[in-house]
Amino acid sequence: MLERKEIQETVENYTNVTIGVLGSHSAEEVGIAAKSFGFSTVIVCQKGRDELYVKHNSHLFDTVIVLDKFSDITKENIQDKLRKLNTIFVPNRSFSVYTGYDAIENSFKIPIYGNRFLLRTEERNETKNQYWLLEKSGIRIPKKFSSPNEIDRLAIVKVQQKHRPNERAFFYCSSDEEFKRKSYELIKKDVITEIDLSKARIEEFILGQKFNANFQGWALKEIGDFDFIGFDERKQTNLHGVLSLPAKEQLTLDMPIVNEEVGHAGLTMRESQKPLVYEAAERFRRICEKEFPPGIFGLFALQGALAYDGSKLEFFVFDVSPRVPGAPAVGPTSPEMRRLTLKYSKLLNQFNISRLESAMDLPMLEIKHAIKNNTLTDVVT
Repeated sequence: MLERKEIQETVENYTNVTIGVLGSHSAEEVGIAAKSFGFSTVIVCQKGRDELYVKHNSHLFDTVIVLDKFSDITKENIQDKLRKLNTIFVPNRSFSVYTGYDAIENSFKIPIYGNRFLLRTEERNETKNQYWLLEKSGIRIPKKFSSPNEIDRLAIVKVQQKHRPNERAFFYCSSDEEFKRKSYELIKKDVITEIDLSKARIEEFILGQKFNANFQGWALKEIGDFDFIGFDERKQTNLHGVLSLPAKEQLTLDMPIVNEEVGHAGLTMRESQKPLVYEAAERFRRICEKEFPPGIFGLFALQGALAYDGSKLEFFVFDVSPRVPGAPAVGPTSPEMRRLTLKYSKLLNQFNISRLESAMDLPMLEIKHAIKNNTLTDVVT
């Protein structure tokens, strides 16, 4: 496992920092924000998936590295190129999936903005995963069922898809009998496997409005602890296509429901309920500092729902994104970015930046501040 000290020694030799990102999942947002703060940029693409960046967004990236496959990013010659560019890498979900956690923790010697050792917690089959952290923090989470015969209310079953291992197939059931029937149908239709079904997470379905709560955790205490950035909700196929039909037509469909995330939309929450979200973020920050020092910093999201628990509303958290969330729309649709511009106006003025435009501006602000104050070693792992 890489020692943080080794990465810090690398970044100590950096002169003009370049911001790097994998060519997928919010890469455009990273490029826009980095350029706004005056950074050089590098994007690492996979052949066949590079047109969006090479052809249509070449103005966002000074250097483009095209690989046969994303996982080649750990090859020594590629890492040498990134080091020569003085790269600080911003991890996204695609970076975690395609590079692999073992490689990120043991082989990828490029400084990462954020805690590389927390990325693994997103995987539900890890022992010390996001659910373990949520439980230890005391954050409200849906009731988990250890086996189908425990199901005594409406439940959601989250199973890895057979042919798209990065995506999950979801189904709903209210009993052991219904679980068996629906899972058999999905296996028969070649959507999931029995092995993946045995690893599925079964949890209570929370009847409430879903909110992805997006945050920026600060590594530098002189800036702050954390800031709330805004809410978004997922848009999924084919789920939202099915829900757009009248109920009569929905009942005639004979196809599995697939919750494949294809977009996001911004939304707001009543201010009287926002303290619940801040409390959850604070609890999560504290447990991460304890279990995965130096804790979680950079962008992250708590994905959940606001729902009644008895007579009062509670914020239940389903999932955690311990890296850049996949919702670049959240900045322009949220009053929070204007609020944060006022909060950090003195810091922004130092870099001739008039206002924060997107969530990704906040990591750039911290990196820029760290460079100016010779504390760059404190914002990388």
